[in-house]
Amino acid sequence: MENLTHQEVVNLLLQLAAMLMLARVFAEVAQKFKQPAVVGELIAGILLGPTILGTFLPEIHEFLFMSNQQANLALDGFVQVAVVLLLFIAGLEVELHLVWSQGKSAINISFLGLVVPFIFGFVFPYFFPDFFGLADGDRLLFSLFMGTAMSITALPVVVRILMDTNLFKTKMGMLIVASAMVNDIIGWLIFSVILSLMGKSSNLSMVNTIGITLIFTFFMLTLGKFLINKSLPWVNKKMAWPGGVLSVSMAFCFLLAAFTEWLGIHAIFGAFLLGVALGDSDHMSERAKEIVHQFINNIFAPLFFVSIGLKINFVANFDLMLTLAILAISFAGKILGSGYGAFRGGFQKKESLAIGFGMNARGAMEIILGLIALEAGLINEKLFVALVVMALVTSMTSGPLMKWALKSKE
Repeated sequence: MENLTHQEVVNLLLQLAAMLMLARVFAEVAQKFKQPAVVGELIAGILLGPTILGTFLPEIHEFLFMSNQQANLALDGFVQVAVVLLLFIAGLEVELHLVWSQGKSAINISFLGLVVPFIFGFVFPYFFPDFFGLADGDRLLFSLFMGTAMSITALPVVVRILMDTNLFKTKMGMLIVASAMVNDIIGWLIFSVILSLMGKSSNLSMVNTIGITLIFTFFMLTLGKFLINKSLPWVNKKMAWPGGVLSVSMAFCFLLAAFTEWLGIHAIFGAFLLGVALGDSDHMSERAKEIVHQFINNIFAPLFFVSIGLKINFVANFDLMLTLAILAISFAGKILGSGYGAFRGGFQKKESLAIGFGMNARGAMEIILGLIALEAGLINEKLFVALVVMALVTSMTSGPLMKWALKSKE
């Protein structure tokens, strides 16, 4: 087994130190301005990457991030683990019993909030693939990806916004959360199918991959969830707390992530489904969830979001017209779809508009989706930058626009 050299170890540790320190500083600044920490972490990455450091202090950038390929490979391993863990804690936010309790209204909002933006996201890129930045690939797959990217909602961001606006425990807040949960599960399932259509896996045929994915999803949300719920009391009783439940949950997270990666639908899907099944258990305490969240959100999440800025020059790849088009499609599709779903469910116009704004937050999920597509060669760097900008703008405006809609109702 090949080991890192002395210099490569030094380089890797300097990379990690610089990324975590700058991410923390800018996350604190972002939160002072009532913005999600991810905004500051992305800015930290842009500062450390080719956009700023590589332009103004190229020697330092070269030394830190370009001089040792083996150190960069080790860093990429950290980032891959971070993505898996981020989807795991996103799954922990999903509470299936809350979805069932909201019933028809949640299905209405999530269905229309998925279908309408999916149609918007599919149609325009399909007919104008060059404008939207189709890289080397299939136009149909590209359009399917864009439809998925426009339809997904970032559940963790939605929950945070509702807490900040004191709407989390209201009927509207619970409905938005339940709808976002359904949205997330279906959205990631569709994306996993798209990845299998791209032929990412060499292990199984496309039909077998899709079939096993659907069976695996059904199993994890039914019998898998039941088995986890039955076994957790034993884990909590027989093993040291909270170390036992944390170790076991992390081990199974990586195990299921490895399974879905082997299937060819990306490791994140297995991690997400385990998070859903585990988070819905009565025996997974809020304290244990909080420990997992704190560990991942303050160590692994910053590494991932800073790494985004290291990959691309955001100034050189910024396309104003493309970014405006992506913003227009994302706002129109999600607000019209979710808003109309809420209106059909009996909400007044202003309340329906507020629900549409609430469902519009994309956050980290959009960035993860875009990065996987970029690495798979499905989209180009300009479109990726536009998707990152869209994720930030929708996350930053969702809360203020909800407040505005509800205030104008009074």
